[in-house]
Amino acid sequence: MFQRFFALPEETKKKYHVPGGGGARGYTPFGIETAKGAKYFDLKEFWHVGREIPRDSKYADVMPPNLWPSEIPEFKEVAYGLYTALDQLGSRVLGALALHIGLPVDWFADKTNFGNSILRPIHYPPITADDIPNVRAGAHEDINFITLLVGASAAGLEVLSRKGDWVPFTAAEDTIVVNIGDMLQRLTNHVYPSTTHRVVNPPGEAARKPRYSTPFFLHPNPDFLIKTLPSCITPDNPDRYPTPITGHEYLLERLREIKLV
Repeated sequence: MFQRFFALPEETKKKYHVPGGGGARGYTPFGIETAKGAKYFDLKEFWHVGREIPRDSKYADVMPPNLWPSEIPEFKEVAYGLYTALDQLGSRVLGALALHIGLPVDWFADKTNFGNSILRPIHYPPITADDIPNVRAGAHEDINFITLLVGASAAGLEVLSRKGDWVPFTAAEDTIVVNIGDMLQRLTNHVYPSTTHRVVNPPGEAARKPRYSTPFFLHPNPDFLIKTLPSCITPDNPDRYPTPITGHEYLLERLREIKLV
């Protein structure tokens, strides 16, 4: 279904682009997002599905309503069904992560129940030119608490190991990969370090084929204060972030860095 959307004409897709919206909802065209510190933009286009909340919610001003492409009638049902399933799974993963650092299993529950989480279907188009400086996705860490990666349509994902080596990883169709994001790294004072990863351009004829993936980025509630957990501060690991920041403020800071706003 997502492939059908990305196959629509450019002028049709761009109807769902929200200028100035930071890509929060709807369509973000090819050639915009740039990895933090990178010189060249990523070779991808994507769509964002966010949480459906009442429009009188206190978060309504920072969590806009979703857009749904009328050209694909089942888009909303399928996309939001996947969003809901991954949101529930992400909550279970956070529960396990909480237990590992001495917190109650439900510690994250009321801190993510209105999280500005995002489902992002991504299309990496075929690469038709040789020796281009751009890559499908430059090396980066995600912004959020955790990312759930549903199996991609092709290889290309690489993860940076603790030894400093890039390790290729292609998940099977029935496998979901979990990445740690910068917000959780900050909250836990690097007890849970962010996962550095990238999507490289495939060699030879494989580059002429598209790649599709659908990550789910689990975020805290916009007003959640990311303040270093006392249990993650020790003499050997002093507080690296003495100044707390809200989830929304942190998100905006990072969106500027990756050139979405």
